[in-house]
Formats: sequence, C-alpha cells, structure tokens
Amino acid sequence: MSATDMPAVPTPSQLSHIDDDELARLASSWRALAGRGDREAFGIAHALEVEQRRRTRVSQLQQLPEDPGPPPRPWWKFWQPAGERNPTSAS
Repeated sequence: MSATDMPAVPTPSQLSHIDDDELARLASSWRALAGRGDREAFGIAHALEVEQRRRTRVSQLQQLPEDPGPPPRPWWKFWQPAGERNPTSAS
C-alpha cells in the first residue's frame, strides 16, 4: 500500500491489516505531505499516528510488572534505612 493508494481517512479496520513497520512508514510519508500543505494528507497522517500510538500503548501495558514492589518510605525518613526501626519508639 502506498501513500497514493489511500484516498480517504482510513478506518481502524483498514489499519489493523497493516504491520507496524509499514504503518510507521506510511505515517511519516503522509505527515511529510501534510507538512507541505496537503489538507487531506493531514487527516490521513493523524489517523495513522493515532493507530501507531494505540499499538505502542497496548505493547507497553503488556510489559508492566504485575507486582508493584514495596511501598516507598515517607520522604521525611530519608536518613533511616528501609528495614530499620526507630530505636526511640516504644514497642
């Protein structure tokens, strides 16, 4: 699919058939056309970039760890190591 093959703003179903590398190439070529003043190219470039961001967001969410880890220490206790108790407090 080339930049001239896509006459109107593509639908999400049309974009789902394009692989990531081709999507990036198309987005940059349409963005270049839009930068030269082509008003129709602006909408197409925007749709392609939206799809790129959506795919990136989904792949980044899949990489998030399940366990967030231990909670952070209060900022005012920066002088205490994480596992140390306050020796002046009664227990």
